[in-house]
Amino acid sequence: MPSDHFLQRRKLLKGLTSAGAAASLALAGPRPSQGMSLRLSSDGVDCCTVIDVDKCTGCGACVAACRARNLPHLPVPKQPIPQPVPSWVPISDWSTRQHINNRLTPYNWIYIQSCTLPSANGVRRVFMPRRCLHCLNPQCVSLCPSGAARQSPQGAAYIDENICFGDGPCQRACPWLIPQRQSGVGPYLNFAPRYKGYGLIFKCDFCHELLAQGQPPACVAACPAGAQSFGIRDAMVAHAQEMAEQKKGELFGLRENGGTNTIYVSTIPFRDIEAAMLQQEQVSFGRPSLRPAGASMEKENSLVDIVLAAPLAGAALASLRLLRDRAKGRKS
Repeated sequence: MPSDHFLQRRKLLKGLTSAGAAASLALAGPRPSQGMSLRLSSDGVDCCTVIDVDKCTGCGACVAACRARNLPHLPVPKQPIPQPVPSWVPISDWSTRQHINNRLTPYNWIYIQSCTLPSANGVRRVFMPRRCLHCLNPQCVSLCPSGAARQSPQGAAYIDENICFGDGPCQRACPWLIPQRQSGVGPYLNFAPRYKGYGLIFKCDFCHELLAQGQPPACVAACPAGAQSFGIRDAMVAHAQEMAEQKKGELFGLRENGGTNTIYVSTIPFRDIEAAMLQQEQVSFGRPSLRPAGASMEKENSLVDIVLAAPLAGAALASLRLLRDRAKGRKS
């Protein structure tokens, strides 16, 4: 489970902001077709989406809406991209492949993951919109050394592109490896482009600016099948649990990694979907798993130790180099 320190800090921040956000979020209920009336919870103002896997047709309207909102504003690197140091750090350049929408990339923040499974009628195809799940206690935010990864009062985990250097541990900390890096863009180019930073990290930001105005994310609003609903998390959790009970289905995202603000509901067990995804080679970097990630605070704490130790290691290396250079000077 998440540590008391992080949960207490989060509740404090949410308490300070909930009063100002209440007026705008009062408008933020689920899709009108759901016919639900939501109120702000007393514990905070987290927003949540519920995705009905059984209703998703894989039409891609959510993908198109996300790309229309975000793609025109994403930076394109100037060539050639500086080769990072050390040389083993790879350049990640998707600028010439912006059209790719069948996986997550720096230029594509949501995609439709699909597989086929046997059913009573033969074969059934399953579609799942995949993007950042927006964890309640996101390790990507807790571990970001520059403070570029942030969490809004509405529960959106997003990245401030003005201070991101692209070399943080957010990619490694994410249980589903959601964040994607684009080299050759970002503020690191104005400092030491070969030695400090490697680009910018991009991922779904939950349309956090729309959430602050009480509006649903673009992907939710665009869904023509009503497979996605949106609202205050407490009510959406109850909505998802009711759906699962009625369908005799399962939930994914309610408790995974300590809980998220994206909850999937499916009559097909998620372990069966994951097995089919793996068998049909639909899981890889940029194509997230459905593994039941637990709250990874132990992993986070070990990464914190690494982050804190990095400056000390750097200082030690610098001292060794200085001593080596002085020794060479005495011999010459």
